[in-house]
Amino acid sequence: MTVRLKKTYSSREVAALTGLSARQLQWWDAKKVLAPTVASHRTAAGGFTERRYSPVELYELLVLADLRRRGFSVHRIRELLRTLKRQFGVRLYDTIRGGGDVTLLTDGREIYARTSKGEFFNLLREPGQPLLVLGEGEGLKELSSRARAKRPKKRAAKTKTKTKKAAKKPAKSAT
Repeated sequence: MTVRLKKTYSSREVAALTGLSARQLQWWDAKKVLAPTVASHRTAAGGFTERRYSPVELYELLVLADLRRRGFSVHRIRELLRTLKRQFGVRLYDTIRGGGDVTLLTDGREIYARTSKGEFFNLLREPGQPLLVLGEGEGLKELSSRARAKRPKKRAAKTKTKTKKAAKKPAKSAT
């Protein structure tokens, strides 16, 4: 799926692309897991404006949504983001697809950092302790940042079900 880059994305667009709910995005903002570029604020009419996310934040949210689908808790995700900033001085965006000095990898249970010098670190256990890795880290995959494929609409399926049920009901006699 190709995503056309825009200056900012609404919460609804981000939710559709990542599979995260609008409520999850709101909660992540409130808990400072990942805040939008343009925060929601109260309007003169008493409502609220919609959060707006930059392309970089969208990219990061795609990765975070993938981690959530793999079973990583929000606590572990928050720790990952904190460790990347504290230990390596980078944000998540800088580590995806070999774009910088640190690349993130996973085996499905843990998240590892591989530096451009070839060092490996387990970011969720002992992030300051380099690991001895033999080989090239077989079994490890780079974190994914692909947009979620759109699901087909379910209305057509519901209509077919209703017509089948109507066909099965015996007709009432007018007597």
